Amino acid sequence: MLTFTQLKPPNHDAAVTFTLALTAEERTRSRHRFETEDGKVIFLHLPRGTVLHDGDILQEETHSSLIRIAAKPELVLTAFAQTPLLLRAAYHLGNRHVPVEITPTYLRLSSDSVLRTMLEQLGLEVKEEILPFQPELGAYGQHHHAH
Repeated sequence: MLTFTQLKPPNHDAAVTFTLALTAEERTRSRHRFETEDGKVIFLHLPRGTVLHDGDILQEETHSSLIRIAAKPELVLTAFAQTPLLLRAAYHLGNRHVPVEITPTYLRLSSDSVLRTMLEQLGLEVKEEILPFQPELGAYGQHHHAH
């Protein structure tokens, strides 16, 4: 079992042992056991509250190996609209404490039929897609480097 204890900034040139693809929810688990597709057991023992992002590098406790974190594609809803409608939709989703990825042109959230119906009733175009998902941390979330 490999135990990764240190978060390093993204570095495309880092010589990583392998890449660990995790969903948005899995990237919020600072202390967790994962198993790779080829059966390797990986244990994360990071400071509590650590949220991993696509491209982050983790160093093993003995400094012997590095892994790269990848945002694993997952089933999401992407809602598109003009800015006033996006702002209104963001308000309603926030009111339900739904993790949301926010950009200037769309909102993205985990697939949910009830929320899809709500967004469509608000007048947004909604597409179901399988993509990496990086929701906002919220007003009190941990500060992290820019991507």
